[in-house]
Amino acid sequence: MADSAPVLKGIIPPMITPLSGRDQLDHESTERVINHIIGGGVHGLFVLGSTGEAPSLPLAVQKEMIDLAEKVIAGRVPFLVGVTDTCYSRSLELARYSADHGVDAVVLAPPYYTPFHQDDLTRYFVEFAAECPLPVVLYNIPSHCKVAISLDSARQLMDVPNIIGFKDSSADMMYYGNLIKMTGGRDGFPLFMGPEQLLAESVLIGGNGGVCGGANLVPSLYVEMYDAAVAGDVRQVHLLQQRILRIADKLYGVGDPPSGYLKGVKCAMSHVGLCTDHMADPLHRLPDEKRDQIKRNLEELELPIEVAS
Repeated sequence: MADSAPVLKGIIPPMITPLSGRDQLDHESTERVINHIIGGGVHGLFVLGSTGEAPSLPLAVQKEMIDLAEKVIAGRVPFLVGVTDTCYSRSLELARYSADHGVDAVVLAPPYYTPFHQDDLTRYFVEFAAECPLPVVLYNIPSHCKVAISLDSARQLMDVPNIIGFKDSSADMMYYGNLIKMTGGRDGFPLFMGPEQLLAESVLIGGNGGVCGGANLVPSLYVEMYDAAVAGDVRQVHLLQQRILRIADKLYGVGDPPSGYLKGVKCAMSHVGLCTDHMADPLHRLPDEKRDQIKRNLEELELPIEVAS
């Protein structure tokens, strides 16, 4: 169990994992992407999440990513690592490795193969939090894990020592609103929104930030949105929301769901010179005609992207 918890708030992008081939981490691109994201003013960085394709990467590559990210982040922002596995021991191994390599907290999703009853799910989180050497942020992503963390389970888990926050990717605003009601808006248990299309709404009603995939590409836009929402500048929020919705439509909507988002993010990043769009197997990059469409859409969006050489 961790001795202290980091202060988490704001925009914490779920970083993509730059690859140069099957199970080959692209070190140069990884460094470039990390510096690009942090340069956009974000409040933290989250590697090996869903956007990072973690379940498709071998444990050795996951550890390699943690090693490199530790060196490049160098304490500039809080460093979070996703733990998404069906094996308890492997999950704990990655958490312990993270604790030895500069990570501030783990983001823990439910095991995704065996369907879980809420009692089993709650017990899993409680036992893992007790053994984990780092603070734990719970990750509710029912579309990927076949189980949602119920509101009753969430209420119990909020009081468990070493569980310090919650990321919700259910896209259910009634559920999210109930989470906010449970916490009373307290800063000591931050709530983060997954889908960036709901970032503005979630912060305006009392959420603490967002884990926005588009912030891999244009981090400053999402930071600006968060700042406007915290300030209650509804006019500015509305203007920025329209830009974020256009990004989702023009970049994530080109490929076929459900993988169109992942492929779209990496493809757009490849077009601006941040990394290649090599996907973790068994996924493959978009076909050429759709890659060309995203390139045209990027030009139309006129996003404020500056990539350091």
